[in-house]
Amino acid sequence: MIALIQRVNWARVKIDGQLYSEIGPGLLAFIGIETADNAGLTGKLVDKILAYRVFGDDEGRMNLDLKAVGGELMLVSQFTLAASTDKGLRPSFTSAKPPAEAEKIYQRLVATAMARHEVVRDGKFATDMQITLENDGPVTFILQV
Repeated sequence: MIALIQRVNWARVKIDGQLYSEIGPGLLAFIGIETADNAGLTGKLVDKILAYRVFGDDEGRMNLDLKAVGGELMLVSQFTLAASTDKGLRPSFTSAKPPAEAEKIYQRLVATAMARHEVVRDGKFATDMQITLENDGPVTFILQV
């Protein structure tokens, strides 16, 4: 399971031009689910996202995690993170979990995050979304479990 996390000042998801969800300062995490992934990994990934120290302390060093700064979390499914790009000029998605199975894992990930963190928002699985954000830093990391 892959999470591309970005430290943001804010992030918004629109679907068909309508606001679907939004967060203030915190983390936007794009989630890619691969064929070998299972629902048992969701807790591990959520824990890693919540505990990853990407926020500055009083000295400006990245020593604080999302909980320490009271940040908000947005989770958005993005199957393209599971693409294979090492051959040719067109991505292959054979390493991505089939949509029906991936959606179950994604929904469990969202539920786990909501149980462990105060403010969690999400996107809508397998939907064309327009995502806007203000990246803070920029600070972007790829996490894998």
